[in-house]
Amino acid sequence: MAKPHDKKEVFWEFPEERQVFYMETLAAPGKKPVYGFIKRVFDVFCSLIALVLMLIPMLVISLLIVIDSPGKPIYSQIRLGKNEKPFTIYKFRSMRTDAEADGLRWAGDRDKRITRIGKFLRFTRMDELPQLWNILKGEMSFVGPRPERPEFYELFDTYIVGFRQRMLVKPGLTGLAQVNGGYDLRPEEKILFDLAYIKNRSVFLDLKCIFKTFRVILLRKGVK
Repeated sequence: MAKPHDKKEVFWEFPEERQVFYMETLAAPGKKPVYGFIKRVFDVFCSLIALVLMLIPMLVISLLIVIDSPGKPIYSQIRLGKNEKPFTIYKFRSMRTDAEADGLRWAGDRDKRITRIGKFLRFTRMDELPQLWNILKGEMSFVGPRPERPEFYELFDTYIVGFRQRMLVKPGLTGLAQVNGGYDLRPEEKILFDLAYIKNRSVFLDLKCIFKTFRVILLRKGVK
């Protein structure tokens, strides 16, 4: 197992003799200048409007988090973005501050590390709201493969050949994988949707993912 950068153990459920998955090798994605311009204008305009409209609700959420459990309301992590460039992602803290004292792991069903307000934030996906700032800065987009931590890339590289191809494009707040299973999908399943998005990305596909995201939130699918 590949060792993460901070030397903590990564806990992930898979058999010791696991199957190796070989992904399709993609060519460098075309620049698509018109699509890229429209996508960036949409990201800047919508993230800026959303940040203004959600300012007071986000302040209230921050206060509730601090009241519910000790620690800062905003949680930051290093993720890998386009072309494997690291950046700091922001989320509302939904777990205890000592959630990773025993090692890095993904949240599971009925995870005891999740706080009371954290359950609500995850249930409504409101814990992702601070990432509007990442979108405004240009580190993320509204639609794209979800950014992962370097530690998990090291782990997935051990049995998913070509997993890093998802970093050929800018990561997103939501994406094709998120509206087709999200947290219920295993990495070897998510990457298939990510590669399909990279090959077929368009304004229409982005809008389709955004509309489907609202449906996923309303139906509470794939929440942990």
